[in-house]
Amino acid sequence: MMDSEPDEMRSLGVVGICKEAYNILQVHLRLFLSLSLTLVLPLGAVIFCHDLITHPLWRKIHWDSEKLGTEQMGSAARAQTQSSLDSELFGLGVITVIYVIFILAFSLLSTAAIVYSVASIYTGKGLSYVKVISVVPKVWKRLFFTFVWAHILIFLYYVALFVVIFLLLALQSATGMNVLFLGIPVLIVFYTFLFYFNVVWHLASVVSVLEDSYGINALKKSTELIKGKRWVGCCVFLIYTVCTFVVLFMYNVTVRSHHHVHSLFGRVFFGLVLLLLWTAVTLIGILVQTVVYFVCKSYHHESIDRYALSEHLDGYLGEYMPLKGPVSLEALEAELEEI
Repeated sequence: MMDSEPDEMRSLGVVGICKEAYNILQVHLRLFLSLSLTLVLPLGAVIFCHDLITHPLWRKIHWDSEKLGTEQMGSAARAQTQSSLDSELFGLGVITVIYVIFILAFSLLSTAAIVYSVASIYTGKGLSYVKVISVVPKVWKRLFFTFVWAHILIFLYYVALFVVIFLLLALQSATGMNVLFLGIPVLIVFYTFLFYFNVVWHLASVVSVLEDSYGINALKKSTELIKGKRWVGCCVFLIYTVCTFVVLFMYNVTVRSHHHVHSLFGRVFFGLVLLLLWTAVTLIGILVQTVVYFVCKSYHHESIDRYALSEHLDGYLGEYMPLKGPVSLEALEAELEEI
């Protein structure tokens, strides 16, 4: 179980939340290590390797595109170059589709597995790697709907930004006024709200697993939960974002770029170290976000009924079936007499 009771969790700040997540990880290290190696690590490996595979392909496409412009129309050389370019574009498209599907699947699966595990630990349920993996396919569908709704809203948000930019440019064209002093505040406000929406979305992922709400309803629920703990939620997410950025930046410097690490052995070594570091950051990030959920619930005095939560989690395993209607005491006594 978690060290802090619901009433104590209400007052947890950033440091307290991180300590709580660390305690969970420390006690159940074997379980989370297994989940990391089978779900989070492959996700990171694909993210890290994707650019190493596609970057040379992009360079080849660029080279063939330039070469195509210098060759004579109708020549055999041009036809050969065009065929090569078509094959490269097709290959890039296939790789991109596979990459997106893999990233989406494993990011949702890893989130579902870790959130479910933390909640099961909170309820004191018996937990094993096999049990968690058996639940994950049923949980990730709910996360997928939340993911889709989040990206629909992000898309609409970007559309609104482009509309505002278009209006500012139209104003500048009509009046000759320099709208740069308006554009910068617009971008600052835009990315501030985008950051906050990501905080809400990540909390909604936890809601999708632990409550009946998912999709747009999970986002609404998350928006309500984060109230009063906005600074805590934003600070936690900012720390996670910065850590992830630092790892990816170091990867770009040491592995992708040939300017700092020249030997193949050195690049492979740094790549593996940074991959493990990214895996750890992602695991801890999801752990912390789940703890944030319980802190927000406690802050709003929403009772965290461990028995009810346990039944909700059992529902994923088919161990719990909610009653479809009231049970008559007389009918129950009659059934017992028949037995």
